[in-house]
Amino acid sequence: MSPTIERKHTRNALILGFLISLGLWIAPQESKAEYADVVINNYADAAGMRPAVFPHWFHRIRFRCKVCHADLGFQFKAGGNQITMAKIIEGQFCGACHNGEIAWSVENCAMCHSGIPGTPTHFHGSTLQRLIAPAYKPLDPKETAGVKYENK
Repeated sequence: MSPTIERKHTRNALILGFLISLGLWIAPQESKAEYADVVINNYADAAGMRPAVFPHWFHRIRFRCKVCHADLGFQFKAGGNQITMAKIIEGQFCGACHNGEIAWSVENCAMCHSGIPGTPTHFHGSTLQRLIAPAYKPLDPKETAGVKYENK
C-alpha cells in the first residue's frame, strides 16, 4: 500500500472514530431524578412550562445549608417558597447565583424546567421515581395521567 493511500485510510479511520465518539456523547439518554431533588411547580403548569427540578445534592455538595436557607431565604419545606420567575430575574432565590455570572442565567429555561408536566411540588424521596422528561420525546398526556407521586 502506498504511503498516500495509507495516510488516507488513517485519516478516514480517525474521522470515523471521532464521529462515533461524538454520536455516543450526544445521543439522548434518559434522565432520572436523584434522591432529595425538589420539584417546584407552584406556577409552572399554569404558565405552560415544565416544572423546575432543583438538584438539591448537586448544590449541597458545593455549598453549606446556610447559603441557600439562611442567606437566600429558602424555607426548609418544598413548596414553602413563593418562587416566581420575576423574583429570580430580580436576583432573589435562584437568581442570586443564576445571573449569568456565577451560574447560567434564566435564558436557559430547559436547564431547570425539565420536569414532567403535572408533577406536584414535592421533595423527591425515591431514586426510582421518574421526574425528568426526556427532551427528545414529546410527552404523551395519557402516559402521565393517573401517575401517583410520593410526597415526603
